[in-house]
Amino acid sequence: MRIHSAMAIYRSKDDIYSISFVTVAYLSLLLLFWCLRLFERAGRNAPQRPRLKAYVWSLSTLLTCMFSYKVAAIMPWPVDLVVWGLGSSVVVGGFYVFFLYKGVN
Repeated sequence: MRIHSAMAIYRSKDDIYSISFVTVAYLSLLLLFWCLRLFERAGRNAPQRPRLKAYVWSLSTLLTCMFSYKVAAIMPWPVDLVVWGLGSSVVVGGFYVFFLYKGVN
């Protein structure tokens, strides 16, 4: 993954927007994996568990929005609506399962 990110940055060396996108996406994925690992290692009743849930959901939402934006930008408007609709349903569904549904701790 590091090689692909470095190649993407190298290829778009004159486009600061693309470099920023790749950098933020890569760092967000690293943070997401780290937070997921901490979340899985935390005990069921650990005091930091709700905060870690919020971090995981926030990072997942950021990545979903970023990639929805990139995909929707190259699609015709009907497909654009489908992409944003699916991305929104993932964000809202994730919020419901993580924070409102009482079956998940």
